[in-house]
Amino acid sequence: MYKVFIVEDEPKIAEMLAAHLEKYGYQPYVACNFKNLKQEFLEVRPHLVLLDINLPYFDGFYWCRQIRTVSNVPIVYVSARSGEMDQVMAIENGGDDYLTKPFHLDVVLAKLKSLLRRTYGEYAYSVSSSDILDLSGLVLDRSRFTAEFRDRSIHLSKTEFQLLEALARKAGQAVSRETLLETLWDDTTFVDDNTLTVNVTRLRKKLEELGLGDCIETIRRHRYKLNVQWADEQAAWMGGEEP
Repeated sequence: MYKVFIVEDEPKIAEMLAAHLEKYGYQPYVACNFKNLKQEFLEVRPHLVLLDINLPYFDGFYWCRQIRTVSNVPIVYVSARSGEMDQVMAIENGGDDYLTKPFHLDVVLAKLKSLLRRTYGEYAYSVSSSDILDLSGLVLDRSRFTAEFRDRSIHLSKTEFQLLEALARKAGQAVSRETLLETLWDDTTFVDDNTLTVNVTRLRKKLEELGLGDCIETIRRHRYKLNVQWADEQAAWMGGEEP
């Protein structure tokens, strides 16, 4: 039974979500310690978090960042804020998806099911020796969601890692947005196309920390390509030469 941590300060909404999830076999936990949600999260150890933005003491963006310091659990924002910037901030602060209030309970359930399948179910990655992908010195570790290049390492969210891996496995080739959407989300019915754009932007920023910020190319707005232009430089670097 999957445990869902509901972080919502409106009792009626929290109770409605909890009742609906329980009806379909989930184990809901409604947050009560808004001063220390991170501690409550650690005590509950949920499989997924439904997170509001407007909360007492600290907002949802803050708590999402706090949770990300200890867990890669899927986090879905559920908020009355409908602006694009709020959705961008939600993704940039570590969220996996975004729902706008008022919402339909079946949509919440569909997104929740999709994320849980991706993370724990039949579409989840298993940990094995094949979890390491070395692309001309860019090393991806699926078991830890990390990317390493030369002497630097970055930690990626699950969605960011899946996006980078999908591009890496077809390095040098253009990959359509439709293909990436289907790779990242098994049910794209309720996925906002802007979500992919936001994740690409986040991934580019993180790759900048490795010195690879320009390696993802946008091609006519509908496709993306991972260029391995660092391969020759990596060979020189491994040989002790200045690239």
